[in-house]
Amino acid sequence: MTYSAFDHPYLSGLLGDEAVAAEFSAAADIRAMLAFEAALARAEAEHGIIPRSAADRITEACRAFSPDVVALRRATAADGVVVPELVRQLRAAVGGEAANHVHFGATSQDVIDTSLMLRLKAIAELFSCRLRDVVAVLEECDRQWGFRPLMGRTRMQAAIPVTVSDRLHTWIEPLLDHQDRLEAMDRDLFAVQFGGAAGTLDKLEDKADAVRETLAEELALVDCPQWHSQRSAVADFANLLSLITGSLGKFGQDVALMAQNGEEIVLAGGGGSSAMPHKQNPVAAEVLVTLARFNATQLAGVHQALVHEQERSGSAWTLEWLILPQMAGATAAATRLAAELAGNIRRLGGA
Repeated sequence: MTYSAFDHPYLSGLLGDEAVAAEFSAAADIRAMLAFEAALARAEAEHGIIPRSAADRITEACRAFSPDVVALRRATAADGVVVPELVRQLRAAVGGEAANHVHFGATSQDVIDTSLMLRLKAIAELFSCRLRDVVAVLEECDRQWGFRPLMGRTRMQAAIPVTVSDRLHTWIEPLLDHQDRLEAMDRDLFAVQFGGAAGTLDKLEDKADAVRETLAEELALVDCPQWHSQRSAVADFANLLSLITGSLGKFGQDVALMAQNGEEIVLAGGGGSSAMPHKQNPVAAEVLVTLARFNATQLAGVHQALVHEQERSGSAWTLEWLILPQMAGATAAATRLAAELAGNIRRLGGA
């Protein structure tokens, strides 16, 4: 039994995506959190906060460390976050004097938010590549059939003649814009989180900014002052996910409507019917519409999570954990299905 269609035993065949599911797995999260702890130790050693030998030992331990996940689960139920127990286990693995330098100056939110940014960065790169592939197929459709006539429709009624190229451009142009925005996010949105107990990095004193800058370099993330209670970057990413699925939903909706009479588009690979064996249902097109609407409804929840009280919120932060993975999963399914749908176009327009 599962609560989510994205990892359901059979619904995931339609709505799942293994590549993005892997980025939200416990293994990926733990790997990214350990990357933070190792990078933090190296950054602090570089600026003389902890001994270099301790940083080397912590880095070595992080590479080989395999936590007790059952204990993590039990502790998270009590603590609300996984980090206290993870750090306890890591310190035991590091051992000796070096264990005292694990996680120095950091707080749980630093670890969890930085892990999220590392994984969202990888997801954004994947989505950019997939959009590029969809655009390439649609541009090939334009080369083959762009000159052919179509009936332009406004408010779903016949308007004036247009060309296949005219309609293709309404599908392609938004995807190019989304690609540009994903690439810009890689430069200015995926930022390290490092603020310590209340965002002031008090334990690092006058070396705080330098350590944070080095930590960001170690992790290939943007250097940015702590953003514990300032969640606009998360909301911006969620907004782009909704824009991507919205644009792909428009593509799917148009294809489904064009497939109604069979004269404007020919598709391969349609879905079968249990009652009508002759049917070729445009399943991928339909699901693109569903995923667009799903993300549009989830976006409001992410905007609710912008309201973080004072220096840190527990409730708003937890709301992000519930919603953002689902939105990423929906976008993953949409980019996968859009590539499939575009690749199954066999003809567009009239003769």
